[in-house]
Amino acid sequence: MPSQIDYLNPSNAPPAQGLYSHATRVSGGSLLFVAGQLAVGTNGDVVGKGDFEAQFHQVFKNLAVVLQGIGGDFRSVVKFTTYLVHSQDIDRFMALRAALFPGLFPNRLYPPNTLLIVDRLVKEDFLLEVEAVVGSG
Repeated sequence: MPSQIDYLNPSNAPPAQGLYSHATRVSGGSLLFVAGQLAVGTNGDVVGKGDFEAQFHQVFKNLAVVLQGIGGDFRSVVKFTTYLVHSQDIDRFMALRAALFPGLFPNRLYPPNTLLIVDRLVKEDFLLEVEAVVGSG
């Protein structure tokens, strides 16, 4: 039984950094899969080269844009997967997330997150990437 698969690219999201769409919706299902978001500005340039905090904020800004573009928000997130390039950034990531998440998740219920350390991302200037699974309808 084939499903209808819709690939979604909200018009105000930054350009993809490879051959992928920002999100996928499977008709008849209730989950959307949001591609890993990077520190990319609307012009396609890397934001915050060498600055983990600037990249963190840009990644979550981009996630917000994509979530809004597909009719959701952070409260729709079922699960995050986070990729860091340097294990030394784990504590900084946790601190930035602890400061940001209470505003994104007012009920203080946070989705699961898998944290991985990888050799590099699609461009060497990127320090982190965050993808999401989102519930719809």
